[in-house]
Amino acid sequence: MRSSIQSPRRRFATALRAFPTCREPVGLGANRTRFICGLSLESAPVEAALLAWFDAHGRDLPWRRTRDPYAILVSEVMLQQTQVERVVPRYLGWLERWPTVEALAAASPADVIRAWQGLGYNRRGLNLHRAGQQIARDGWPEELTDLPGVGPYTAAAVASFAFERDVLPVDTNVRRVQERTGHAFSPRAGQALMDLGATVCLARIPRCGICPLAETCPSRGSRYEPLRKQSRFDGSFRQRRARALGLVAAAERPLADLDAEAVESLARDGLVEVEGGVVALPGEATIRA
Repeated sequence: MRSSIQSPRRRFATALRAFPTCREPVGLGANRTRFICGLSLESAPVEAALLAWFDAHGRDLPWRRTRDPYAILVSEVMLQQTQVERVVPRYLGWLERWPTVEALAAASPADVIRAWQGLGYNRRGLNLHRAGQQIARDGWPEELTDLPGVGPYTAAAVASFAFERDVLPVDTNVRRVQERTGHAFSPRAGQALMDLGATVCLARIPRCGICPLAETCPSRGSRYEPLRKQSRFDGSFRQRRARALGLVAAAERPLADLDAEAVESLARDGLVEVEGGVVALPGEATIRA
């Protein structure tokens, strides 16, 4: 039996073919990623209703109060795999410690890894550090995806929110709203779409009764299939890695005292170094005679 969401999806796909599009870069020059830039007459009043709702109900997030590309890059990398509520205090603490890209570039990898503890997927912190070093040395690249750890979505978000490029970053929340309503939206609606998808147009049980787009939404009241369960952290290899890294971040440890498989994985990612049977954060191994 076909899901009731498929009709709006077909409508949305048709809209993508019909709307004017542009090939705006996700950096400052060359481009490789296609984003919606046009808005049909049919979608214009829908977007107006969305923006009015956002003015009244949009989330007050600290990275929305700046156009500093470094600060926005920090927020977007942190948000890649971590919930907004957990990111806010860590983002503020990060910028207090390293307020500029030059300050981050001068930090040691070990300090960056320690500062990232608790956000998960620690390689993101190391990649952010490497990106900061590249920017401090060479400036912002023509193509933002040339930065370590920056994929098409993160590049589009930085291009839009920091450099004010005419692109619409499409994450899971944005895509859900577009598919359910059958409308394509202009780049200026990007943050409003994110907030609507995160707080109202929820994946499993959408709150249609308070949605500003419900009146014209063809998916209003539709039932959705259960979400795919995320893999458990407890007992996972990710947890083993996190535990080993936490121990090493506190002090260097003999390899014999640690989970060897987890340490091997961490070493491959550049998060630890193993020398003479001792495991330490990068650059912190004690020199032994």
